[in-house]
Amino acid sequence: MKHFASWLSSCSVVCLIACFVPGSLAAQAQSSAPPAAQKPPAPTNSKPATHPAADSALLHPGELKAKAPDVYEATFTTTKGDFVVQVTRSWAPNEADRFYNLVKHGYFNGVEFFRVVPGFVVQFGLTGSPAVNKAWENANIKDDPVTQTNAEGTITFAQTTVPNSRSTQVFINLVNNAGLDHSGQGFAPFGQITSGMDVVKNLYGGYQEAPTNHQEEITNEGNAYLEKNFPKLDSIKSAKITSPVPAPAATHKAPPAQ
Repeated sequence: MKHFASWLSSCSVVCLIACFVPGSLAAQAQSSAPPAAQKPPAPTNSKPATHPAADSALLHPGELKAKAPDVYEATFTTTKGDFVVQVTRSWAPNEADRFYNLVKHGYFNGVEFFRVVPGFVVQFGLTGSPAVNKAWENANIKDDPVTQTNAEGTITFAQTTVPNSRSTQVFINLVNNAGLDHSGQGFAPFGQITSGMDVVKNLYGGYQEAPTNHQEEITNEGNAYLEKNFPKLDSIKSAKITSPVPAPAATHKAPPAQ
């Protein structure tokens, strides 16, 4: 589903979404080779070789309906550093609950920032797993009214022009985008970046809108498509609820064998 894409194509303002720019890695000289059984540590900003093993509950969106706390924080560790999102449920309850469940069950782990437009927004929310993408493709939530402006640093669910089309894709406003508040746009912020906005603004934006035109391929092929065609994209290494600390997520139990 091409969230936000149809509006952007006709918009005269600067295009949406940017990507992380992986930091260059300095080679570390060694006086001698390490023992054969020992491997050098992976660089801190390297991407996972594949999409991390997902919580099996992510294949069953209808079961992930936990109510979010009134205020909570989610910490994202990325290939460029960390940023923290503070969510206020009263701003947009449906979005706050959906985001809470996605983060709690590891949906964003391994997700790439496929759309980055400097001076506008950063967008993400398609996973590296085709099976998970398909499970959530039409798992939409009801629209929330706009109670907050799309100010710099706020985070908002993306949507199409069709009502109630918000699912898993979100964007972070890199500047004040109050034009997204109004009737006909109606993008409702549900939280804000409280630390690490410099990390968000430093994501690689060289591809700009190019990956956005291939959301079907990303959905069907996952990170394999992005790594082949847009290898400079930055990604989320992990995302977790860090305040208040949630109870352990229940794992989905498979039905007994017949």
